[in-house]
Amino acid sequence: MRDINTAKANIETAGFLDIDIDPGIDLFAEIEKLKKEKNAIVLAHYYQEPDIQDVADFIGDSLGLAQQAEKTSADIIVFAGVHFMAETAKILNPHKKVLLPDLKAGCSLSDSAPPELFKLFRDKYPDHIVISYINCSAGMKALSDIICTSSNAEKIIESLPHEQKIIFAPDKNLGAYLNKKTGRDMVLWNGACMVHEIFSLEKIIKLKVRHPNAKVIAHPECEDAVLRVADYVGSTTGLLKYSIDSNANEFIVVTETGILHQMQKSSPDKTFIPAPPNNSCACNDCPHMKLNTLEKLYLCMEYETPEITMDEKLIVAAKRPIQRMLEISKQYGL
Repeated sequence: MRDINTAKANIETAGFLDIDIDPGIDLFAEIEKLKKEKNAIVLAHYYQEPDIQDVADFIGDSLGLAQQAEKTSADIIVFAGVHFMAETAKILNPHKKVLLPDLKAGCSLSDSAPPELFKLFRDKYPDHIVISYINCSAGMKALSDIICTSSNAEKIIESLPHEQKIIFAPDKNLGAYLNKKTGRDMVLWNGACMVHEIFSLEKIIKLKVRHPNAKVIAHPECEDAVLRVADYVGSTTGLLKYSIDSNANEFIVVTETGILHQMQKSSPDKTFIPAPPNNSCACNDCPHMKLNTLEKLYLCMEYETPEITMDEKLIVAAKRPIQRMLEISKQYGL
């Protein structure tokens, strides 16, 4: 068994505190106790495992989590999500401690847009403003004019004059969907999310044949061919709300499977079928999101490690476009 000092020294390699936990410990009770003792808040994304969702103070999509991070009075923010989300919380709260259970919880979409390459791309379009999807690194945010999420992207684009030229990054699928919805011709960076890219259209159609009354609901990060067979396209929160409000009793859910936990809790009498990817798996999990576990969450709260730290200049540069997003969202009541 590693001692805490060895585990801390190894944090960059392991990504988390690699310490054994007493198997008899009640992690739920201990996490609640630590929240009170440390004035800590646990923010969790819908794609986290059910146990983490159940212990979180707030569960949401990227917009909701950013809004909660901005207004929290907690001294410590424990972010059960992926790295760019914890970075966003730190940008909005530079003087608070922000913890991430596993530093290796990255994001394939964020990784698809290295800031140094994107800067060269941006410089080719000097008369364009940059709208970046929140699923990107702090370095990418610093190169952007406005950040958006799938919940508010359409409204943010529509808040700009129609003649304003726009680069949209990093998700090409979301960008193409938004071009269709808004009638714009945004220049798209060629990035994508590994989870949403590998849904199998053929398998979804076969599922639809077996469940003819099921509504297909999909996230706009999916490829266009998949979105065309969907009954509803929306953000993670939008998908959840649709499943609650709809009269349908069956849903084929085309996004990361973590959201099914909240859907089932909100509508226990309805059936939710995860859409399969184009491999041998029955459902589509984000390997990065699922790196966080209840054990890692407890350890990071107990020892306040791993902590997100950032350069002050980067925080200032990345905060401006996030603030602009939050201001526009507030104007539209989002």
